[in-house]
Amino acid sequence: MKKTFFTPGPAALYPTVHQHLIEGLTQQLFSQSHRSATYQAIHAKAVGHVKELLGVPGNFQVFFFSSATEIWERLAQNCLDRHSLHFVNGSFSRRFFDIVTALGHAPEKVEVPWGEGVDFDPKSLTHVPDLINFTLNETSTGVRLSLDEIYQFRAKYPEALVTLDMVSIAPYAAVDWSQVDAGYFSVQKCFGLPAGLGVLIAGPRAIERAAAIQASGRNVGSYHSFASLLKYAQKNQTPETPNISAVYLLGKVCEDMLSKGIEQIRAETREKADMLYDFFAQHPSYELFVKIPADRSPTVIVVNTPDDNKALLSRLAAEGLIVGNGYGPMKGKQLRIANFPAVSLEDVRRLINLLMN
Repeated sequence: MKKTFFTPGPAALYPTVHQHLIEGLTQQLFSQSHRSATYQAIHAKAVGHVKELLGVPGNFQVFFFSSATEIWERLAQNCLDRHSLHFVNGSFSRRFFDIVTALGHAPEKVEVPWGEGVDFDPKSLTHVPDLINFTLNETSTGVRLSLDEIYQFRAKYPEALVTLDMVSIAPYAAVDWSQVDAGYFSVQKCFGLPAGLGVLIAGPRAIERAAAIQASGRNVGSYHSFASLLKYAQKNQTPETPNISAVYLLGKVCEDMLSKGIEQIRAETREKADMLYDFFAQHPSYELFVKIPADRSPTVIVVNTPDDNKALLSRLAAEGLIVGNGYGPMKGKQLRIANFPAVSLEDVRRLINLLMN
């Protein structure tokens, strides 16, 4: 039985991944040296298509990592000078805060209960932050932040670097990169690729901050310091042997998305999200977890189930529909439904039909 994955990562593969993977294997691209002209072409294509798809300016850099989790640590090492501020409203926004703490810093957080949007008016801060992180789309709770409010908050701290967790909403989000110093995502969610690649988009201010911190004598990491990444990125390479297949597939899927058109992808995402939210709002057995419509994610829909969801998830799986469970303390109590580009309108209709009963 063919399975349809509504899981929020690893998620459903983009429809063209199989074809591109076969082509890469046939051409033996994944055995090429990462110092070869062949890999440099693969790297340049992926970087160029990521920038075009997300509207990233030419003076921003694209760096590849093993995961978005690694990116948190690299940002803390390279871009956090003294004090960071974290807006926490779920497990993943909290995890970056915890990593910064584990690295010996004393970060501050503005925390709200799960399912709520963040408080953009913190009553008191102990320190003026020099790095502020926003989780644009909290995968654990299905809450999306307002980009406009993020930009307004940035204006209060113009010297601080603003980093944007886009893990489960890129490329849907239309980011104004003049208001952001770094954005990052992993490819196993909205891009519909196998897991194993994190992507960081770093602006000039983030690169300059990293250079200043390194010049001060602080440890900014070894092979994945920003200085090392930049040195090799300028040659369309990476410091170490990268996940060549993932970089290749990222470039190809971004090319496919560009052919379809980012506005078409966004329109389809909104249409599918509206269908799901309308259905759950009217169904007597389910309750939307995020109460305020403006805070609801278009890409991760979270609903409370009336009882333990084990039987429901099993029933859906028997029909070939694999739906995400609640995260952390909400496991067994919620559904998390990924509304990523790889999921079709027909897939959503089928899910809704099965949930009606």
